[in-house]
Amino acid sequence: MSAEGAALDATNRHPDWLPLLELASREVFELMLGCRLTVPEPVMESNYTITAMVGMTGKLCGVLNICCDQKSAALMTSKMLGVELDKVGAEMLDALGEVCNMVAGNFKNKIAGLGDGCMLSVPTVIAGSHYTSYSLTHSSGLELRLLFENLTILISLQIQS
Repeated sequence: MSAEGAALDATNRHPDWLPLLELASREVFELMLGCRLTVPEPVMESNYTITAMVGMTGKLCGVLNICCDQKSAALMTSKMLGVELDKVGAEMLDALGEVCNMVAGNFKNKIAGLGDGCMLSVPTVIAGSHYTSYSLTHSSGLELRLLFENLTILISLQIQS
């Protein structure tokens, strides 16, 4: 493995990347949605019914996910598009996919030498109450549970080792 490849080895970088993932997420939510993400005390589980995913390839291969419930996704859409919450419709899935895309782009740009060496896929969004997300990556990945307007969201990054 090259020195550059070793620097991007997922198993060596998890502790360094978690704060960067949190910072990238906080910046996107503050800039695009006008709200602050907070850390729940204690960490709470939620019934996630919507998952947005953005693939990453190049110097870093993996998938960034944002998981939330219907209410969180609708609220994100409302804040992002400046529409009333009760007027949110089909654009909700596109908006959540775009939030995920922005977090992925902001995250990769925070890692030295990765910005131009890592491409992002078009976002994919899955909605429903009976699905399981499974990744073929061989690392544990990064996970953040944060509060968005007092609603728990999960932001995770699965990195292919």
